[in-house]
Amino acid sequence: MRAQITFIAALSLWSCGEKAPPQAVNPIAKEAATAPTGYIEIAANSPKLEQIKVSAVVIAEMPTEEFTAPGKIEVNPNRVSRVLLPVAGRIAEVFVKFGDSVQKNDPLLTVESPEADAAASNQLQADASVTQAQANLNKAQADYDRANDLFKADAVAKKEVLTAENALLQAKTALEQSKVAREQSMSRLEMLGLKPGNFRQRITLRAPLAGKVTEFTVVAGEFRNDLSAPLMTIADLSTVWVASDVPETAIRLVKPNERFDLTLVAYPGEVFRSRVARISDKVDPNSRTIEVWAELSNPQNKLKPAMFGQIRHVESLETVPVIPASAMIQMEGRTAVFRELQRGRYQLTDVITGSRNGDLISIRKGLNAGQRVVTDGAMLLRGM
Repeated sequence: MRAQITFIAALSLWSCGEKAPPQAVNPIAKEAATAPTGYIEIAANSPKLEQIKVSAVVIAEMPTEEFTAPGKIEVNPNRVSRVLLPVAGRIAEVFVKFGDSVQKNDPLLTVESPEADAAASNQLQADASVTQAQANLNKAQADYDRANDLFKADAVAKKEVLTAENALLQAKTALEQSKVAREQSMSRLEMLGLKPGNFRQRITLRAPLAGKVTEFTVVAGEFRNDLSAPLMTIADLSTVWVASDVPETAIRLVKPNERFDLTLVAYPGEVFRSRVARISDKVDPNSRTIEVWAELSNPQNKLKPAMFGQIRHVESLETVPVIPASAMIQMEGRTAVFRELQRGRYQLTDVITGSRNGDLISIRKGLNAGQRVVTDGAMLLRGM
């Protein structure tokens, strides 16, 4: 009887056009309710909730076309010097060792050589030649002036004036030649780092640039007469090159001054930025590759010659939503993520991915910027 009364009352309300007052709807609960079935919920007091880490979908630049190739660190050929002896002689002192850091113009070693005394002697002789040539010029000038005065007084013939004038010209030429010889002798002394007028001086070899001694083949006391054999090699490692064999099919993408991203076996997870410095003019007929060199700064000296890694070249970039790679789940031919609807409530969401850049993956479809996805604990949710 009570059920009939309730039904009649409800029918009466409907017939009168009255509606029940709307109830407030939680927007988060509405999202969970309207999402596809299969969402997972963890109680607020569950310890499992502390194992779940989430991250927001952000917008970032990602590569649209790229290639990778193996790379190797090399010394920058524009910043390396092989120290040679300027003259034959005995190595008197050596001031550096293998692996030492040097600054430009630091003394490296000293040499005792008869060439030093010969250079000092030549300079003294050149000075004496200039003095003698100057005296000869003064006499020739006086002879010419006297002959010219006598000619004007009709005391000598024109021939005497011409002879004196010719002697004056020869004296001037001789003085110029002696001055040139003196300049050459002074240049020789300066090149050897010697002072004029002193004998038995040691020749000091100085560092041509700042860097590290990477090769060393000299010992104090030995006599060296091979001027083509390097005593040591100094390399400035503040910048280095990375050499890579780029496939012939990808060389069209490479242009001078473009960016290469470098990852090294020695530093996993780190990316070093470089710029293309040189592209080889020939193709290796065996590997069908073209060697490319890129330059990168090395202020902390982390990059060592002969380190191996991989270069990545990016032709162009696009701005797209990205998420950490740790959020991705591969299951039954699907690529998905767990999207956080609210704390403790997660929805398995299919996505279509694009390119990868380090630990980030671009999203083509399925997520929007600002949404939050599970980056740590996805396997825990998958097993629930």
